[in-house]
Amino acid sequence: MVGFIAGVVGLAAAGVVSAAEEVNIYSYRQPHLVEPMLDMFTVETGIKVNTVYVKKGMVERLKAEGKNSPADLALTVDVSRLVALKRAGLLQTVNSIQLDENIPQNLRDPDGNWFVLTQRARVIMAARERVPEGALTSYEQLSDPDLGYKICMRKGNHAYNISQISSMVSALGREGAKKWLEGVGKNLGRKPQGNDRAQVGGVYSGECDLAIVNTYYFGKMFTGNGGKNPEQIAWAKGVRVIFPNQGDRGAHINVSGVTLLKHAPNRANAIRLMEWLSGDMAQYMYAHENHEFPVKIGVPTSPLVTKYLSGGRFKADSVSLAKIAEYSRVASELVAEVNFGS
Repeated sequence: MVGFIAGVVGLAAAGVVSAAEEVNIYSYRQPHLVEPMLDMFTVETGIKVNTVYVKKGMVERLKAEGKNSPADLALTVDVSRLVALKRAGLLQTVNSIQLDENIPQNLRDPDGNWFVLTQRARVIMAARERVPEGALTSYEQLSDPDLGYKICMRKGNHAYNISQISSMVSALGREGAKKWLEGVGKNLGRKPQGNDRAQVGGVYSGECDLAIVNTYYFGKMFTGNGGKNPEQIAWAKGVRVIFPNQGDRGAHINVSGVTLLKHAPNRANAIRLMEWLSGDMAQYMYAHENHEFPVKIGVPTSPLVTKYLSGGRFKADSVSLAKIAEYSRVASELVAEVNFGS
């Protein structure tokens, strides 16, 4: 593993140029999650990367800016947000052999409008002391009236859950997904609230027995975004990670991705960055800095993933994310219809 990164760093150092060029990014991803990769890109290419963190309202902002927008790329989490940018007519097509080679087909927009950069499984984290191993194997069981365990999760209309519900619509149909969501609502231990780490905290406190969480937060509880947090380490050690539906369709995958914006003023540099983010260096850094699953085959996962998350080896839902994203509006409607979490 050391040899892998050392070799790539050597290539980066050899490729430094002095071009005074730039790329401008609007990012839904928090700065500390992407800056290490963007800084390394600058080291390798000499291209400066300017990032604006947009917590919400990216579509509205880009529409208002129109042709005068300085943004070249959008970095975001969850396929529903990638599709929202496409539906709003804010993207342009990218034809890149490198992106096609590095990113599997089911993780790319068929029209070349968006590309997945990292993956995280949407898993169930169960209290080790209260939920026996093997007691839960599927998402469907979460709606069982005889489940016997309480669930903690984010608000129903959060992007992560909209994507999850969309995958249930894909698997069960609209009415089946509605029934599932109603059942999950009855098994909640508390009103949906907080981020993914807070759900695991709810399991640790005893409010819940199960939490629905993206896998990379498990690693973040151990590392604390660069420093250790004893409280959150205890939370993580108190749960067992369950990859659902391994006997059938596989676990739902949540993602982060990149898009080239319609009026990108630095198009060539932007595409260069997109390609770089799909390559060995960035994929390795995503895996080891953020504990996400690389999209490029052959890039190793982080030691924490290897130790606690099946070594990154699990069955993932192979249905195209573009297809799942088609159900995002239905998913939002279902959350409202069943008044989820209120």
